[in-house]
Amino acid sequence: MEAPRVARRQNTFLAPIWLSLLGFAVLAVASFALYARLTTTTVILVRHAEKQLGTIADPPLTHEGDERAQRLARLFGERSAIGSVQAVYATATRRAQATAAPLAARLGLQVITADDAPAALARRVRREQHGGVALIVGHSNTIPAMVAALTARADVPEMPEDEFGTIYVVSVPDVGRASVLTLGY
Repeated sequence: MEAPRVARRQNTFLAPIWLSLLGFAVLAVASFALYARLTTTTVILVRHAEKQLGTIADPPLTHEGDERAQRLARLFGERSAIGSVQAVYATATRRAQATAAPLAARLGLQVITADDAPAALARRVRREQHGGVALIVGHSNTIPAMVAALTARADVPEMPEDEFGTIYVVSVPDVGRASVLTLGY
């Protein structure tokens, strides 16, 4: 006995539904895998500590500057399983290197010398430290530009020449808007 033709057509009618469900399942698995890979990169930006004025073209830090560099090392120098600084970047100037050195030594890291343009350095740090925490020691004219590049904001205030104690903590997610926290030390 042969089944009626209507019954045989119902089997082929379900194929698009099954294919749609299979496609949805593949899309859900791919979306979950992408979501699991998303992360946030944290970049801490500081200006070099106080420098000696009127001495030479590349002046060293003052006594107050050395103390500020030690405070920075105590502030971010804990090596823990969560949230520790994984890389320290500084320009090639003596004052920036001297500001970064105590923190790098405390963490057992080498200071990465970076004289890239501010926006290029911001992109480099995001690429090299993706999902991690990095600290950048820069200058009064480069730190606001890097914060602006990382956050895509145009309203980052300029840094006065006599300001040395501002810390910018920028959280840059893979998807969404970056946020910035301003602290003093």
